[in-house]
Amino acid sequence: MSDSTVAAVPDGFEQLPMGYGFTDTLSPLYRKVADKDLRLGMIVGPQHSNTMGICHGGALMTLADIAGASWGNMARGKVAGAPTINLSIDFISSAKRGEWVEARQEGVELKRLFGFVRGVICNQKGVVARFNASFYFPDHPGLSQDGLVKPVTTHGLINDDGG
Repeated sequence: MSDSTVAAVPDGFEQLPMGYGFTDTLSPLYRKVADKDLRLGMIVGPQHSNTMGICHGGALMTLADIAGASWGNMARGKVAGAPTINLSIDFISSAKRGEWVEARQEGVELKRLFGFVRGVICNQKGVVARFNASFYFPDHPGLSQDGLVKPVTTHGLINDDGG
């Protein structure tokens, strides 16, 4: 693909609407849902690129983070906030400006309040990055509806004097 060629969005993908906070930094972002498979992708644009004309690692990490949390929610059957506990990524190759990159799920495991996912980000040449992530599902009694941690969840983690 030459520097001036822009990939087409693959069949079956639809553009996500704006209004998802930080996720909007990847716009335009696309998704494809088929059965229990969700894929997220984007055409690498100037807003996703570093000074070398390749997709910035931060953009790839954001794509991995959003995909992983989405897969965890999909596996739970419930759409809710899922703060990231850990995200590790190995950058294997590059994706140039104008190329299509897509996050693909390789596994999801749910353990009570946590989700563990692994996946890859690919372009037409192969794997660009692989990642593992863990997410916390705060919609349980340990977190109040106002988003503040209840004192019982921090007991023993901090000094009783607030330090």
